[in-house]
Amino acid sequence: MRKQLEITILRSLFVVGIASFFNLIRKPPIKDWVIIFLLKSYIASIFDAIFVKKGYLKYPVNLFKVFDISVLFSYLIFPVTCIYFNQVTRNSSLIGILAKCLLFSAPSALAEHWLERKTNLIKYKKSWNSFYSFGTIACTFLMVRFLMIIIRKESRRQNSRSAKRKGEKN
Repeated sequence: MRKQLEITILRSLFVVGIASFFNLIRKPPIKDWVIIFLLKSYIASIFDAIFVKKGYLKYPVNLFKVFDISVLFSYLIFPVTCIYFNQVTRNSSLIGILAKCLLFSAPSALAEHWLERKTNLIKYKKSWNSFYSFGTIACTFLMVRFLMIIIRKESRRQNSRSAKRKGEKN
């Protein structure tokens, strides 16, 4: 009975995640949101795989049983949240970015803590706790945000260089 409830939670999160993804990418620039989604998925899956392999985390109940990591979290929920974080911090100052990072990381860590205590969806092993989850979540939000600053600057630089070349040819 309990396992069925946990599968229902995962399926519900999957539906909400898919709906949220399509809702979030409607806002321009779609290219940025897809890059953020893929970057966050990549980073989250690496960290998740390392922490599971080292024995800090375990996902006893999973929608996709072929993976040791939480595919739903690493490839959908976490990246969708990161898109939204990047959307609300797009024009923020450094202080604003850090404050909003706390506002996004704390609920994520609290939700994970609740799931760890009340369900079999995630289990902390060894010395892992919610503070480590919070720190990891916050760091990855900031890491992706920083990478997007670099990507946007380089894209603008390439566009201006390309425009100059076109102007020289005409």
